[in-house]
Amino acid sequence: MSAYTTLERRFARQTALNDAIGILDWDSQTTMPDGAADGRAGQLATLRVLAHEAVTAPDMPDLLAAAEAELAGGGGDDWRQANLREMRRHWVHAAAVPPALVEASSRAVSAAEMIWRTARADNDFAALLPALRTVVERQREIAAVKAAALGVDPYDALLDEYEPGGRAARIDGLFDRLGTFLPDFTAAVLAHQAAQPAVLPLPGPFPVETQRQLGLALMRAVGFDFSRGRLDVSLHPFCGGATDDVRITTRYDEADATRALMGVLHESGHALYEQGRPRDWLAQPVGAARSMSLHESQSLLIEMQAGRSRAVLTWLAPLLRQAFGGTGPAWETDNLYRLYTRVERSLIRVDADEVTYPAHVILRYRLERAMIGGDLDVADLPGAWAEGMDRLVGVVPPDDRQGCLQDIHWSCGLWGYFPTYTLGAMTAAQLFDAARRVQPDLEPALSRGDFSPLVGWLRRSVHGWGSLHDTDTLLTRATGSPLDADIYMGHLRRRYLGAD
Repeated sequence: MSAYTTLERRFARQTALNDAIGILDWDSQTTMPDGAADGRAGQLATLRVLAHEAVTAPDMPDLLAAAEAELAGGGGDDWRQANLREMRRHWVHAAAVPPALVEASSRAVSAAEMIWRTARADNDFAALLPALRTVVERQREIAAVKAAALGVDPYDALLDEYEPGGRAARIDGLFDRLGTFLPDFTAAVLAHQAAQPAVLPLPGPFPVETQRQLGLALMRAVGFDFSRGRLDVSLHPFCGGATDDVRITTRYDEADATRALMGVLHESGHALYEQGRPRDWLAQPVGAARSMSLHESQSLLIEMQAGRSRAVLTWLAPLLRQAFGGTGPAWETDNLYRLYTRVERSLIRVDADEVTYPAHVILRYRLERAMIGGDLDVADLPGAWAEGMDRLVGVVPPDDRQGCLQDIHWSCGLWGYFPTYTLGAMTAAQLFDAARRVQPDLEPALSRGDFSPLVGWLRRSVHGWGSLHDTDTLLTRATGSPLDADIYMGHLRRRYLGAD
């Protein structure tokens, strides 16, 4: 057996283990009884250690070197070459972290996740503090060993796992530019909207089962494959599961149907990416989604770029009227468009509008960098959060439940992840701009509820390439240029001010 074939088998084994982890994670956030938490923590810790060991055996450096020599001699096409490149990247990340630290981090995360659920509901940051402090300590240790292996700063080492090649210095430049643009732009949008007819709220209540059925209809419209996935409920919406078993969740509010429906579209965008990855390479690193900014771009493209467009709302308006028995001007397309693109300074990131959302992400990015760097003690997080919200968004949370307890990401160990949300928003605007340029019939199709031209283009331009190319190359091939903040800001000006 060649060295390269041996590596393929090992990474396929890791994929199988990660799939099992994904299903157990999904279950723990949807249907697992609370009393099973300790046992589940042990199960996940064991599986994560096995997945780690699958690609960190002592002979891995020799196998990688031998495989590179094999393929250098003409033994591999572009996909195999890229797969081997990604194998080495995954190995560097995994080998840097000792198994004992993998297990300790897994247990810390499992404990913090369960405590977060109760602490958030009870508005009790003090209850989460010890567990969150332990998570941060483990993440600092992971950052330190990965930084040494990668030759980068500790935060960049965490970021690189979600955004290969991503660096805080580049993000700082992009976010500083957005931070300069957004305050005046937000004020201009609020003034512009104040001069328009008042938005008419949709009268509820909105029965949960009706919302669910409408959400399923939206999933079918965008092309979600129910033979390889499902919709459930969780406290925090997410897309998870396993290869060819993509689980998405939303949460329902009988007083507001907007959250659940847009949440379904958002998570369906993630799911479409997962269901569209190259089938011949699903068990290999090169078959994975390229980066989390690209992943987030797919969810925001379906939810924000398309889902909140006038074209899609033209199609959605009669479906909403029929589902909820709505009559009158509140249910007309013009009012729905103003409702779904309404801008306001708000407290909750997942409910934030497209204009203020980047400020929420910038805050979390700066706070997590400070905690990893030791410049912010975890106990001081609530105060730093409140100060940052006041400065960046213009509102102050009245309690921690609506402040630093609102997201599960830090409790479940996702450090270095938050900046990919706004990078994804910028990428989504650039991809949608390109899709409209090359397909003049795209928006007329969306106004009929036909997402196939858009999703077909995404399959050809993003999903089907897996990790064959780096992020900048993939985006340049699809749109003509690497990430360009001007395209994103131009989109915001056109949608919210009707100007270039």
